[in-house]
Amino acid sequence: MNPSEVEFARLLDYYRIEWVYEPRSFPLRWDEDGRLLEAFAPDFYLPQEDLYIELTTMRQSLVNRKNRKLRLLRELYPEINVKLIYRGDYQALLAKYGIEEAAPAAEDAE
Repeated sequence: MNPSEVEFARLLDYYRIEWVYEPRSFPLRWDEDGRLLEAFAPDFYLPQEDLYIELTTMRQSLVNRKNRKLRLLRELYPEINVKLIYRGDYQALLAKYGIEEAAPAAEDAE
């Protein structure tokens, strides 16, 4: 887990929200022979809410790539509930609960 994910997990734990870290990877793209080319594994799954959460706290070029993956996931798996939390929303959430954000780190080398 990267530092942002660790903080988010601590927040979930504090409020006793059950979660699982990257429990499933969703295939998104295959080559002509059916070999997997691209997949997406959301950061957290909240079983009681049947909700996947993906944190996006990185530079814009990677955010664009993640948005594209999320669009594909929603097209291929419309029954999957997934929420993308952007950096600003994440920072506001931490501030609301009095948590200081960890120092930036290399996140999601996607």
